[in-house]
Amino acid sequence: MKTADDLIKQAQTKINCLDILSAKNLYDSADNPVIIDVREAQSAEKSKLQSSVNISRGLLEMQIAKLCPSPDTFIITHCAGGGRASLSALTLQNMGYTNVHAITAKYKDIKKVFG
Repeated sequence: MKTADDLIKQAQTKINCLDILSAKNLYDSADNPVIIDVREAQSAEKSKLQSSVNISRGLLEMQIAKLCPSPDTFIITHCAGGGRASLSALTLQNMGYTNVHAITAKYKDIKKVFG
């Protein structure tokens, strides 16, 4: 039986993982980028990145098309520590999104750079 850590590690071999500075540079240079906070709504209500949109990981498949109708939309996912962001990025890739990245860092560090 696989653990959550096993699934996260496996996902991270199949997605584009970014450190915070690389993510910020790509985000700033992209046309119409989207950054998705996949934490639960309560966490996002307490603190969120200035430019992020909250779609909890459990609702991602149902709500992403409204936010990102084009499969080549530049998307960055983030969470509290990188695990849910990685699993979400893999889900989006499996759905057909082709320009998806996950920040695999702690939220407090992401917040310092993204604001």
